[in-house]
Amino acid sequence: MSAEPGTVRPGGRTARVRAAVLRAAGDMLVERGFAHLDLADVARRAEVGKTTVYRRWGNVTGLVADLLADMAEQSLSRTDLGSVLEDLRANAALVQRTLADPRQGALFRAVIAAATCDARTAEALHRFYEVRVAEWVPCVRRGVERGELPAGTDPAQVVRAVSAPLYYTLLTTGTAPDPAAADRAARAAVAAAAAGVYTTDG
Repeated sequence: MSAEPGTVRPGGRTARVRAAVLRAAGDMLVERGFAHLDLADVARRAEVGKTTVYRRWGNVTGLVADLLADMAEQSLSRTDLGSVLEDLRANAALVQRTLADPRQGALFRAVIAAATCDARTAEALHRFYEVRVAEWVPCVRRGVERGELPAGTDPAQVVRAVSAPLYYTLLTTGTAPDPAAADRAARAAVAAAAAGVYTTDG
């Protein structure tokens, strides 16, 4: 059975084609939005044959799904700083810098908007955040092991609690959160976790 379009990870010259197409797709998604994204236009901007783009990604949703997969692959790995608060402050700072970046922040807004009306984009966005949350879960687990957080703490919920207010700020105000907001988000999440808010027994 052949792989679904946009799911194969190529190498060599094919990898360079993929990089060019994904860069063009990201730029055009920021400029035009999901509704006006067109594979032929992406191919022209990437200076790649239209047939190649259609054969590899199939449709716009396949291309956006691969763009999200690439963003997950390129994201910086977690930082281990020796305490759950410092680790999650690093996580919050990373999210804040991403959302404050002119291109990345606009790209996330466009993809999130697309996910509200396109099931495959929503699924790809879900996978993207699963990867990012899973990357930082060990920081919370070590916090539990060190006694900084109570036993039974749900690590994934804590990690999500760090980034949630930062995305909320971006989506409801159109303005990226600042570093102070990132620091507050991390401190609030750790304080809530230490109080037992995120324990699995309620």
